[in-house]
Amino acid sequence: MASAASPARAPKPKPPQPSHYYESFVEKKGACDQDYRKLWAGLQGLTIYFYNSNRDFQHLEKLDLRTLVKLTDEAPAAGAWDPGTHFSLVLRDQEVRFKVESLESREMWKGFIYTVVELSLPSNLTLLPGHLYMMAEVLAKEEARRALEVPSCFLKVSRLEAQLLLERYPKCGNLVLRPSGGGADGDVSVTTRQTLNGAPVVRHYKVRREGTKYMIDVENPFPCASLDAVVNYFVSHTKKALVPFLMDEDYEKVLGYVDANKENGESVWVTPPAPRPGPGPPAGGPKPPPPASTSTPVSRQDKLPPLPPLPPLPNQDENYITPIDEAPTADYVNGDGSAPNPPVALMPRKVTKIPPKPPTVPKPEPKGSNWALARKLACGSPQALFLATRLGDLTAELEEKLQKRRAWEH
Repeated sequence: MASAASPARAPKPKPPQPSHYYESFVEKKGACDQDYRKLWAGLQGLTIYFYNSNRDFQHLEKLDLRTLVKLTDEAPAAGAWDPGTHFSLVLRDQEVRFKVESLESREMWKGFIYTVVELSLPSNLTLLPGHLYMMAEVLAKEEARRALEVPSCFLKVSRLEAQLLLERYPKCGNLVLRPSGGGADGDVSVTTRQTLNGAPVVRHYKVRREGTKYMIDVENPFPCASLDAVVNYFVSHTKKALVPFLMDEDYEKVLGYVDANKENGESVWVTPPAPRPGPGPPAGGPKPPPPASTSTPVSRQDKLPPLPPLPPLPNQDENYITPIDEAPTADYVNGDGSAPNPPVALMPRKVTKIPPKPPTVPKPEPKGSNWALARKLACGSPQALFLATRLGDLTAELEEKLQKRRAWEH
């Protein structure tokens, strides 16, 4: 059974071809290039875009003409075979050299660059009437574009902030267009900073909004159709001594690379999608290992039984010491052998031998008194009974030893 034919794959829609005021092949040599590189160049607005070929849609690099200082004809070396086909663009931070196919191409590039930068038709170039007509159309388009576009030197800053920017970044320009602080809605101000004999000179100019036009408030008020025309007035009437402020942003924001198209083999510019934060691990996948512990592992034999719970800590507000009652001091009776009324516990159970006494011996007490004391203590508690028994034994032993000593003396 024949398989169903797969549907024909529709060709991928191509992005629209970039619209340029003027475009052609040029050979470009920048400050970091060792030799010229042949590229397809296109002028759009105040930017020149460079491509690998005229079929590419994404540019490789670009050149901002807002920082243009001057355009010069590069004099070729002696004996060069292609005089009149070179020119160079001197920018604020670099110089870029170009080589084109013919003198006519060079004059065309110079004429279109002058038209978009100065917003006027060039008058000192060798051009045909048809070329001038093309540049007049570009001039109208560029004026309409700038009328809807806010100039790059327009910053929403105060007067003091504008002065600080011009002082801190002198290489980025010396003219700032900003909203007017005390004026009506739509009014703007121009802040400039120049150096005269080593001292800074800061000036502020007011620009009033009157309907769809802007009026520069100077001795002879000058009307302008757009904010870009206001900036162009200050630049052109000061012989380009005032340069619009532009922060250096020569770095791309989108990652891209050149790749070959699998269908036709052409080189295309590919912009990969922006990476998103990675999702968490899948439910059925391996779990991540637990974080490593800094403590030393303990073997099963070294494990100790759990400790009993600690008693509750005393209240810190009741941090005091409970007094302990001391036992009453025992009263000892010397000489008569009679014990005091409260019973006294004798700690030593062994009776040490009494050393021999001097020859004079006191008269012994009658036997009946010790036994009477023993009977009196026996009527009390068991402790008193034990104490009375011990006292009776000691008295009998002492009396026996006393009789033996008397017999030995006689």
